[in-house]
Amino acid sequence: IRNGMFEAAINGAKSVNYIGAGTVEFLMDSNNDYYFMEMNTRIQVEHPVTEMVIGADLIKYQILCHAGIPIPNWMKNIKIRGHSIECRINAEDPDKNFRPCPGEITSFHMPGGMGIRVDTHVYAGYSVPPNYDSMIAKLIVHAPSRQEAINRMLGALNECVIEGIKTIIPFQIQILLHK
Repeated sequence: IRNGMFEAAINGAKSVNYIGAGTVEFLMDSNNDYYFMEMNTRIQVEHPVTEMVIGADLIKYQILCHAGIPIPNWMKNIKIRGHSIECRINAEDPDKNFRPCPGEITSFHMPGGMGIRVDTHVYAGYSVPPNYDSMIAKLIVHAPSRQEAINRMLGALNECVIEGIKTIIPFQIQILLHK
């Protein structure tokens, strides 16, 4: 199924002479039949998940491609390695219908280590504004299996220290603990 989706995505991009990185999205039904939904001609916010499972820096190759440097041949034979999960850490209060929670972050510590990646711009003392997207960080994990990735994400979420504002971390932990 995955290989069929890869072929459909590549053929679709080639049919419109697309150059660069992009995201092709499909919907799958209960019979495992998939249907083209859309193509985004940009790197998606979830690109670290793909980077973790393929072991390549997509932003780097996007820039090189637009500089006229061809994509290396090895990228045509990329193998998927393990599982990856991304949790967007939003400054929102899940107990109040995910109402944005602007304010000053008084303490900030994110996890690290093998198989853990954090993309963020915030720090202790940062003021989360009330009038922009509430995402303050992306926490991405990679592991050999789905269950190991879930366990790694649970550990990483439990290591996060973000004080001064509410975040959706408790809600994400509930989701990951649900069967």
